[in-house]
Amino acid sequence: MGIGRFVYTPILPLMHTQAGLSSSLGASLATANFIGYLAGALLGIAAPAVVRSAVALRGSLGVLVATLACMPVTRDGTAWFVLRLVAGAASALVFVIAVSGMLARLRAHAQHLVGWAFGGVGAGIALSGLLVVVVQTVSGWQAAWWTCAALAAVLAAVAWPLTPPPELSQSAVRAGRPRTHRWFLALFTSYTFEGIGYIIAGTFLVAALRQSAGGGLGSGAWIVVGLAALPSCALWTRLAHRWSRPALLLTALTVQAVGIALPALLGGAAPALVSAVLFGATFMGVSTMALSIGTHLQVPRAVALLTAGYSVGQILGPLLAAPLLSHGYHQALLLGSAMVVLSALAAAAVCVRFPHRLGPATAAA
Repeated sequence: MGIGRFVYTPILPLMHTQAGLSSSLGASLATANFIGYLAGALLGIAAPAVVRSAVALRGSLGVLVATLACMPVTRDGTAWFVLRLVAGAASALVFVIAVSGMLARLRAHAQHLVGWAFGGVGAGIALSGLLVVVVQTVSGWQAAWWTCAALAAVLAAVAWPLTPPPELSQSAVRAGRPRTHRWFLALFTSYTFEGIGYIIAGTFLVAALRQSAGGGLGSGAWIVVGLAALPSCALWTRLAHRWSRPALLLTALTVQAVGIALPALLGGAAPALVSAVLFGATFMGVSTMALSIGTHLQVPRAVALLTAGYSVGQILGPLLAAPLLSHGYHQALLLGSAMVVLSALAAAAVCVRFPHRLGPATAAA
């Protein structure tokens, strides 16, 4: 999922220079992926059976690999748009099904494994980013897509046996479900604002670092983000054994806001590197904790609902940032940081009298 969803970011500069991709079409392809991601999340809400379907999971993995492999086959902008749209929908379904399955099956047995599983997204980002850096030295944009598609195919084969969560009887669900909607509403608001701030940083951080700290560091920043993300989820999950998850969510969002704003406030290589590390160390950790909290609150289809809010934020983010790009990327990063601050304020509301113990239904969540 990390490859299929995010590999477009490091390949985008190659497509600009080698495939004649215009800036406007490049932005449209990114938007197509966000729209597809929202569509996949909404499907998980509208059709709960999909979230419990091994066929849907395996089909989405296959579709994701196919969309990667088909990108270099054509130079038609409409075809690229459709491929990135479909890739976004498949990514969302893989994420929602896999997360729902592992939260249901792993949390009671080995909670730290949940963190490492979320870290797989960071591993995909780092591996695909490294592959693109290596491939571009000996070949072009087409080879970059095919190489990453091959890597995604290998990982899809390893993920093939993963099974979705079991279906609970409706009578058991109704009997054991507590009233937690006010905390979930605050969490949903927080995660939606995080989607806005995250995507602004994810879209413009590499370009901003390249502008302020030089091309060499800018080119490797995406790999740094992925490497920082890989162990971060396990670290945040381990910290949750000793501290409240809502409090940790608030902490992670505060750290992320600082990291996004840093290169806009300070120039040079050191702030740029710290920014990449702080962003990578928090953006998947925020997802880990937000989705775990949503599952704990036992709101039906919590993972799909939160992913949909996050997706709406991803669509809004570039639209809000676009008017600020005429003078570089610094104002856009400050806007992204401000959105994460709003996310942190909503997360603070989640902390107020949070119901840490919800009774026997919690285990079934």
